Amino acid sequence: MLDWSPLIAAFLLGLFSSAHCVGMCGGIMGALSMAIPAEAKTRRWWILLFYNIGRIASYGLIGVLAGAMASELAQLGAASWLRWIAGLLLIAMGLYLADWWRGLTHLETAGRYLWAYIQPLGKRLMPVDSISKAILLGLVWGWLPCGLVYSALAYAMAQGQATNAGMVMLSFGFGTLPSVLA
Repeated sequence: MLDWSPLIAAFLLGLFSSAHCVGMCGGIMGALSMAIPAEAKTRRWWILLFYNIGRIASYGLIGVLAGAMASELAQLGAASWLRWIAGLLLIAMGLYLADWWRGLTHLETAGRYLWAYIQPLGKRLMPVDSISKAILLGLVWGWLPCGLVYSALAYAMAQGQATNAGMVMLSFGFGTLPSVLA
């Protein structure tokens, strides 16, 4: 039976972090929407929607991969450590969103090393003039270094199974959808 509480918590985490999402991803969304002619409003919304579907799908994939790793670690007896790390990162994320502590920027810096290899894939998809390019760009941009995503990922890993972690990250992504689309 599916436990809805981690999914609801992840959704609310994404939803309540709207200010961060608007501040960090608002420029990306603005650039995407500005590249589409003003008279093509319907097309613009479809491209933005499918870009976000790709972004959320990449969160799910990241969740499954990290959840598989967490499952292996849990079998080695590290389950309680994963829960502690997840709890501490969620607290750190709250402090970060309140602008009381900027420590998560160090975690984002670590993610930039992987991003350096992934980012060139996104450049090849520009300009985004089709739904397929929008989905692919969303899949790439979902890997953008973000302390908020990393905190949600730690929470997903604490679920102990790859599928549960993937579902938590999908829920988190859907929670961010209203603010990123706005």
